[in-house]
Amino acid sequence: MNRQIHDVVRERYAESARQVLVNETAACCGEAGIGPELYSALERAELPDAAVMASLGCGNPLAVAELHEGERVLDLGSGGGIDVLLSAKRVGPTGRAIGLDMTDEMLALAQRNAAEAGATNVEFLKGQIEAIPLPAASVDVVISNCVVNLAADKPSVFREIARVLRSGGRVGITDIVADDSLTPDERAKGGSYVGCIAGALSFSEFQNGLQEAGLTDVSVTSTHLVTDGMHSAIVKATKPSSDVEARDPGGALAARGVAPLDALGMAAVGGCCGGDGCC
Repeated sequence: MNRQIHDVVRERYAESARQVLVNETAACCGEAGIGPELYSALERAELPDAAVMASLGCGNPLAVAELHEGERVLDLGSGGGIDVLLSAKRVGPTGRAIGLDMTDEMLALAQRNAAEAGATNVEFLKGQIEAIPLPAASVDVVISNCVVNLAADKPSVFREIARVLRSGGRVGITDIVADDSLTPDERAKGGSYVGCIAGALSFSEFQNGLQEAGLTDVSVTSTHLVTDGMHSAIVKATKPSSDVEARDPGGALAARGVAPLDALGMAAVGGCCGGDGCC
């Protein structure tokens, strides 16, 4: 079943990327998608048109994450790279923005957009968000734009987020979330997996999942109603600072046998390195 979900999602977003790559037209966002409308005109003006057209999200995680100069940011399901490129501008040349996606076509589109934007502090990795191809304690912030609800194994996603975050690191994502009163069957009636509704967790399920993974200060806040009982929501969480981890992946992490991020050539795709869009 998990593989079937992955295949359906991958094909849907591969087609969206091909539509932008070949036809230079906006990709369809699905039932719940809002895409570029949730980014300011100034943010859209900073990016290649193709990155904006390929935006398939339900929110603007950059408005949630409060990024700072020098931070390392991971975008789960980075698609055409809109959030990675915006993150790269905010963390500056001493920081790094990393996109993770399982779709070759989206990775190709993201690479093209990064090259057009002249971004040098970005990389894109191929992989699934249930098994992030990065070392433990290697990023300061995890963002995502309407992708967690597409995951086949959400507990694994939450565990992986906690694993790759450094001590004191934080989560700032947007996603589709269901009222606690809705059953999974009732959520499924609202849309398909690729519409980002059928796979949505409830408010309490999302909060409990992050807490069970060891994250704290968890909040799941509705921003607007998408359809009956379904919300676009902001999700925040923190990795406790008591889990002391080295901030320098070339220092203490290396001493423990963990390779620096830049040494993970097996995970990187292409020159800019390499992205899973969502609704």
